[in-house]
Amino acid sequence: MENSEAHALGLRDRRPDALGNFRALPDDLICDILEYLTPRDVARLASVSSVMYILCNEEPLWMSICLSRLDGPLQYKGSWKKTALHLEHVPYECDEACRKPLNFDGFNSLFLYRRFYRCHTTLDSFSFDDGNVERKKNPTLEEFSRDYDGRKPVLLTGLADAWPARCTWTFDQLLQNYGDIAFKISQRSARKVSMKFKDYVAYLKIQHDEDPLYIFDHKFGEVVPALLKDYSIPDLFQEDFFDVLDREKRPPFRWLIIGPQRSGASWHVDPALTSAWNTLLVGRKRWALYPPGKVPLGVTVHVNEEDGDVNIETPSSLQWWLDFYPLLADEDKPIECTQLPGETIFVPSGWWHCVLNLEPSIAVTQNFVNPKNFEFVCLDMTPGYRHKGVCRAGLLAHEKGNYEDATDNILYDRDDSSFSDLTRKEKRVRTLEPVENQRSGSMRNGAYNDHNLQQKSYQGFSYDVNFLAMYLDKERDHYNSPWSSGNCIGQREMREWLFKLWLGKPGMRDLIWKGACLALNAERWLECLTEVCAYHNLPSPTEDERLPVGTGSNPVYLLTNYVVKIFVEEGLETSLYGLGTELEFHNLLCNFNSPLKNHIPDVLASGIIYLEHGIYRIVPWDGNRVPDVIAKCNIIPEKFKSDVFPFGVWSKKQFECRKALYEPISATKGTRIWPYLITKRCKGKIYAELRDTMPFEDTLNLASFLGEQLCNLHLLPLPPLSISNVSDVEQEIDLPLTNGCMEAVPDKPEIPAEWNIFIRTLIRKKKDLSGRLSKWMKMA
Repeated sequence: MENSEAHALGLRDRRPDALGNFRALPDDLICDILEYLTPRDVARLASVSSVMYILCNEEPLWMSICLSRLDGPLQYKGSWKKTALHLEHVPYECDEACRKPLNFDGFNSLFLYRRFYRCHTTLDSFSFDDGNVERKKNPTLEEFSRDYDGRKPVLLTGLADAWPARCTWTFDQLLQNYGDIAFKISQRSARKVSMKFKDYVAYLKIQHDEDPLYIFDHKFGEVVPALLKDYSIPDLFQEDFFDVLDREKRPPFRWLIIGPQRSGASWHVDPALTSAWNTLLVGRKRWALYPPGKVPLGVTVHVNEEDGDVNIETPSSLQWWLDFYPLLADEDKPIECTQLPGETIFVPSGWWHCVLNLEPSIAVTQNFVNPKNFEFVCLDMTPGYRHKGVCRAGLLAHEKGNYEDATDNILYDRDDSSFSDLTRKEKRVRTLEPVENQRSGSMRNGAYNDHNLQQKSYQGFSYDVNFLAMYLDKERDHYNSPWSSGNCIGQREMREWLFKLWLGKPGMRDLIWKGACLALNAERWLECLTEVCAYHNLPSPTEDERLPVGTGSNPVYLLTNYVVKIFVEEGLETSLYGLGTELEFHNLLCNFNSPLKNHIPDVLASGIIYLEHGIYRIVPWDGNRVPDVIAKCNIIPEKFKSDVFPFGVWSKKQFECRKALYEPISATKGTRIWPYLITKRCKGKIYAELRDTMPFEDTLNLASFLGEQLCNLHLLPLPPLSISNVSDVEQEIDLPLTNGCMEAVPDKPEIPAEWNIFIRTLIRKKKDLSGRLSKWMKMA
């Protein structure tokens, strides 16, 4: 009953008087605002009026407040308000008072009613057995690869029949064996929340949450290794390219999933466009799936312009089924099925899926990379944002007018774990109604099983690597572009992964090379390497040496007796200072005959390689003076071009000082110029590969040796500093020496001139950091 109906029945509408100026806001927005308050502020606000009392005593509000403040183990106290008050150490008398709710007439809210309905509804009517996902019993690896892998979802039976988990993974058995073990909880908060299994089972039995907590733990195998013995990876999914990485370096790939009725996973595409299998052991799950590029109704895709980070804004699984699913025409409905105990569902790369637990459920799932999805995984971790949007939202992400620039209208997404996202420029793709799909009817009838849906077009879209690669930003490179925080592994781990695959799977090098060209631009750097080797009469790289190693921040190639490093990171200017300082350092070692030079690889050659009119050209450069090809770029003042080491140590410090003041707008953007360095290759292994097996005595000897070399390093004289250069920099940046927190460095003759640059740089960095923290605190 709406408030207008209450007025017709003679009941006084409380809302206008009780909310004051807030009456202009809808109830859902008021509830969102309340989530920003502290528990004590919410309690105070509840005393303002009858309607505020109602809104401030909503369980979803207290659930959000509790989870946003909790970081660690959670023990549910029967309601979220009681749990939050317990965390606030509220005295028992105050807690007792909150157990006597007040009731008011004259106020009705459709928003609150719908939410209440979702909290208490049952899902018996959701079960059905005539879903349109094909069921297949024990297919062979050849059948699975031919008919399903990389093509369409399938429900597989018989894969888990011999698992001990079919008997041991019940709520009673797990409670008996692992009741005191804490598992990680999945919920909409940046906090790390865990619950002992006995506490979670107690919560599961009494909760009436709209979006219940569920266990989603990717470290269950490390916490309880015995659980890994209760199941085995089915033969169909044994191949996983991430297996070549050490356990601590590979991304999360397996999860224990336990949840009550009404819980589930909202609409998403699996991370890095991996594929997944999910085996249900207890309960029933309802699945909905859409092919790649077809965004579900009610889902918004955010793609960050700077680093390509993807954020999905979606209603909860239950809310989507109740509020959005009924709005769909038959031809726009998703592919659906009900998963039963013992069944395994396969979800191919790039497929949207949403899962709703119809009963308390226990499942295990794993994501994997194999030859069918490897190129998609590499593509998804390639710098840029356009291709990531197209992979998920199809051509809707590319058509003019469908992007909204969110810079002028930044919204705080409470599902977002990073406040820094508020200040980043985003491209937003919003789906307000189902995308028309002329072929979607075939998904609702028998024709679905006979077609490769991933190759079908949706408004011209095709989930094909060659098609998606057309949307790559050619100006962005793995080594000098921001790395997306949403990528499942880091940049170095990505390079190490490809390098290990290259050496460990020689029979798949054609495929691995394609992925490396997408992710690392490997073809370009191999061309540069080949030209450098030919110019210096070095042997051409062998098949094993075609990919750069994972360590370092630039393309580094380990040849038989040489190491070639191409300086790329952060653009030409930074690269020149990187090579220039290394060359000046080696020059110091030789001029002063430091014993340190006996333990540092000899420099065999160095220079500049650049692309001019489609032809690679090379200019030798030992760090002295400025080569003509660099002088034309106008990145260094004219009077510095004749310096002995114009890109040496002090020049680099001055460059860093300028960067601390402002991000320099390089005139070299888009240039194809790269410094390089060739050194003798050291034999042996790096310490990281030996530290776990090295005897303690050898570790002490190594530490002693490094201490001696550190002493030799400090005995080296500093390169000469041009005072005129320092004066020019000081005049250019004109930085204050105080910021209210740090004492000024006295400007006295006995203070070395270089100290001023160093201190001013630190002050500026501190000021920038303080400013960012202040903004963050205001937003928090």
